[in-house]
Order: sequence, then structure tokens, then C-alpha cells
Amino acid sequence: MAKNTSELVKHLSSFSDEEDQVSQLLLPFPLRPSSRFETFIAGENKILLNMLRSSTKTQNLTTPIWICGESGSGKTHLLQAFCAESDKTAIYLPLNDLKKSPEVLQGLGSLDIVVLDDVDAVIGDDLWDKALFSIFHMLWAEGGILLCSAKHSPVNLSFSLPDLGSRAAGSSVFQVKGLSDEESILALRVRAESRGLELPEDSARFLITRIRRDMGTLCLWLESLNRASVLKQRKLTIPFIRDHLG
Repeated sequence: MAKNTSELVKHLSSFSDEEDQVSQLLLPFPLRPSSRFETFIAGENKILLNMLRSSTKTQNLTTPIWICGESGSGKTHLLQAFCAESDKTAIYLPLNDLKKSPEVLQGLGSLDIVVLDDVDAVIGDDLWDKALFSIFHMLWAEGGILLCSAKHSPVNLSFSLPDLGSRAAGSSVFQVKGLSDEESILALRVRAESRGLELPEDSARFLITRIRRDMGTLCLWLESLNRASVLKQRKLTIPFIRDHLG
């Protein structure tokens, strides 16, 4: 596992330079430097990962892509990676942070790529549904690419605008599947090493047995452990993690 971790983390050292090269990326919301395809532990999501990775180069997506899955499953990681690694004009918008601003979508239909995270946070609102329908229609007409994420597929959501529901249902829908314990350990160690932390395998294994195993929760606890270890000048050993978790 240590070998795999090192192979994945070696990409992280060049991310700051890569960010300067993404001149076509519009950044009202900054992307996480670690959100790249190379650092996504695919598990059973290899088909989705490979499709997104190849599409950043070929731009061969003819229908919107709808990625669904629970919080912490990796949806945001994939969306940000697609947005960052494309050489086209792109924008990433986390709609859960923009619930009061449907006008933020105005004028985006002329872009090559529009990436909308957590669309289910606004679906069902009349103004948002109209704005989303406009984006679906304009990107389709202009040959642009639309990527959306939500907890559920379009058929399981309640739209106030039936036409939007029909357009969304025509998307290519992918379900992000959870990681196994071994894959979660690898992902957690990659995340730790990208922050200059040494997380031994036994400590990572202990951590995933004590808290909820979705990567969002695990990464939040890792950040908390990072701050505590710096403050107390302690390594991320099992006794230290046990004391911190309480």
C-alpha cells in the first residue's frame, strides 16, 4: 500500500504549477488543488473515472452527465477534477452555497463546460428550475458540456418545471459507489500525505473503524487530527487518535 500511496502523491507536488496553466478556468469558487483524477481512488468507479478523464481531452460528451451518490462519495472531487483538467473554458459552481442566487447561471450557456455541484439543493424552486432549464437548453444548442451532481438520479427528484425534469432525465446518469475498507485506507493516506502528514497504515485502519466511513467525514477528522498534532507536536499514532476522538 505504501508504494501505491507514493505513486499517487507524487502528482501533488506539481499541482500549484498546473493551476497557473489553467488559463481558461473561471474561478468564482476556487478548486481544491488535490482534486485531480490522479488522486481519485476509483474502486468500482473506474468506468466513470475513465470516461470523465478521456472526455476532458476529446470533448465527446453528447448528453449532460449526472453523477449521483451520497455526501462524501467523491462527486465533488470528480467534478472539480474535470473542470480543472479540461483545456476548454469552464466554470465550477457549488449550488448548495448559492441557493439565493439563481441569477448566477445567467450567461453561462456560451461557455464550453459548466459544472454544477449539488443541483438537488435548488431543484424544485421555480426560479432555479427555469434557470437550470435555460442552461440545459443553451449548452445543448451550442454543443457545450454540462456536468451535474446530486444525491439522487433525476427520476427521483421533484421538479417544479416538468420540462427540466425531462431534460435532466435524458442525462447519462452514473452512481458513485462507495470504497472498500482497503480503498478508504489508501485514499485517506493519500490525502494525509498531500498535506505533509505521515499517517501509518495501522492508524488509518483504526480511524475508519471508529468513525463514519464516507470520505467526507474521514477527511474532516483528518483535518482535525492535523491541527491537533501540530498543536501538541504529536505523531498520528493510534493512542493519539484514540485520545483525540474521545
